Amino acid sequence: MNASGDSAGPARGSLRAPLDRVVVLHDEIDLPFGEVRARQGGGLAGHNGLKSLKRGFGGEEFWRVRVGVGRPDSTDPDVVASYVLSRFREPRAEVQALVERAADEAERLVERIASPRE
Repeated sequence: MNASGDSAGPARGSLRAPLDRVVVLHDEIDLPFGEVRARQGGGLAGHNGLKSLKRGFGGEEFWRVRVGVGRPDSTDPDVVASYVLSRFREPRAEVQALVERAADEAERLVERIASPRE
């Protein structure tokens, strides 16, 4: 994820996809585990993957499906990195339900973006 802009940027350019029609799903430590939210643009909150995508896309006004994974008790960058790269601590059924909610939100968002604008 941290270098995803290196491939996503050229792919967007090749497809000539307007930035406001790009949807990115990503983990979000600023949301409690299980929460899913969508928004267009916004801050990068230190998320290296989003920083890479901003560079690769040439802007930050792409759509995001933010998937809440919760935050560790520490703000130490090494602890945070270890937390987001480790396996979920929650039961498998809860993780599966979260993935399904994120997929449903992404599908809803794609349908909304794809519908003719009035």
